[in-house]
Formats: sequence, C-alpha cells, structure tokens
Amino acid sequence: MAAKLFESIGKLGLGLAVAGGVVNSALYNVDAGHRAVIFDRFRGVQDVVVGEGTHFLIPWVQKPIIFDCRSRPRNVPVITGSKDLQNVNITLRILFRPVTAQLPRIFTSIGEDYDERVLPSITTEILKSVVARFDAGELITQRELVSRQVSEDLTERAATFGLILDDVSLTHLTFGKEFTEAVEMKQVAQQEAERARFIVEKAEQQKKAAVISAEGDSKAAELIANSLATAGDGLIELRKLEAAEDIAYQLSRSRNITYLPSGQSVLLQLPQ
Repeated sequence: MAAKLFESIGKLGLGLAVAGGVVNSALYNVDAGHRAVIFDRFRGVQDVVVGEGTHFLIPWVQKPIIFDCRSRPRNVPVITGSKDLQNVNITLRILFRPVTAQLPRIFTSIGEDYDERVLPSITTEILKSVVARFDAGELITQRELVSRQVSEDLTERAATFGLILDDVSLTHLTFGKEFTEAVEMKQVAQQEAERARFIVEKAEQQKKAAVISAEGDSKAAELIANSLATAGDGLIELRKLEAAEDIAYQLSRSRNITYLPSGQSVLLQLPQ
C-alpha cells in the first residue's frame, strides 16, 4: 500500500512538473517601455504588436521578440568635406526610438539591430550632403542653421525606416590641422594690423596736436608783436612787474627766506 501511495504521489508530482513547465513556457513578460513582436513558425511574423505585461503564446510554435521602444542615445562621428574643400570632423548625437506600429516591418526588413544597420549610414549620408553646402567659415558662424538643416533632413530620412528622432544635435565640430593653423595665423595678422592702425592713428593725433600748438604759439607771438608795436615798452614793463609780483609772493610763503632792512648786514645783534 505504501509503495503504491508513493508511486501515485510521484506520478502526480511528475505530472504537475510537466504541466508547470508547459504553463511557464506559454507565458512571457513585456517590461515597461518595451513592445513584443510574435514570430510564428507556421505563419511568420505577426502584424500585432504586444504591449506591456504578461501574455500567453503557443509553446514551441510562437516566439516573442522584445524591442526597447524608449529613446536611446547614439553618437555618430563623421569625417567629411566643406564647400571650400576643408576636412571637417563632426560628431552627431541622436536620440532615437522605433515607431511602435512598424515594429513587425522593422524586424522583417531590417532586424533587431536596426540601429546599427540604419543610423550610421543615413547619418553619414545626410551630414555629407548638408556640410557640402557651407564653407568652413559658415559652419562656425552659422552652426545653428547647419544643425537645424541636419535635423530636418535626418528626421525625414529616418522616418522611411520607421524611426523617430527625438533630438539631433552637433556635439563636436573641428577642422583639419592646416585650416586651424591658417585661422590662428589670420587672427594674429588681424591683431597686428589693429595694433599698426592704432599706432598710425596715435601718430596722426600727435601730429595734429603739434600743429595746433605751433599755430597757437605763432598766434601768441603775433599778438605780442602787435601789442609791442602799439604800446611800445609799456607791455614789457607790465610783464616785468607781474613776474616780480609773482616771485615776491612765492618767496614770502617760503620759511627759508628772511628779509633784511636796507643797509643792514647783520641778521641778529647777539650779546658779547
């Protein structure tokens, strides 16, 4: 009896294990921000996109392919040429995600690694096309316009593959060594030219000041000559009196000057 009981329990446990395995293989989970595409061995990829949660499928017949539908970043470096044939190193940062409704088509035509297959090629294509419209100087001064043009063209191009670009930005923009050195030399030359222009302008101002000063001296001499011709030596005597008055005033304010009465040669009468 005991042996039969244990045998029955073993069979029951085995049946439960098999049933549990079947049920477990018939369930799958789709995490938040993800979607699933079902591949059926007999009917191929199904057009229905499965949302988040726990779902059933037919074991060994159907297989879920999980896609991350959240925005993900990707940096794409590109070396291209400008309109004036300058080498440009550009790095483009992209935030992308797939169109949920087009996941079956993306999986069928491109594959699970759609970002690796699509983004580098279309980004390189669009960047080369846009950068070729601008010369090196315009790429620096009109960077916002270049970024906007790249974003518009790349968004339109990515939509044909079922991709949404949430953000496109230029994070790195440099030129070749020769062009960078040429720009530095140009800046130095401009600074030297500005310095030379300042020196020339300073010399011109000094020249004008010297001319004005000479004209003033000439005018003053002319006025003095006219006054002497009109008043004779009276003007000279007046200037002498004014100079003597000024000298006397300055001497009177000095502590080191002592006045002696006329005819007296001793400053103090000291006792013998």
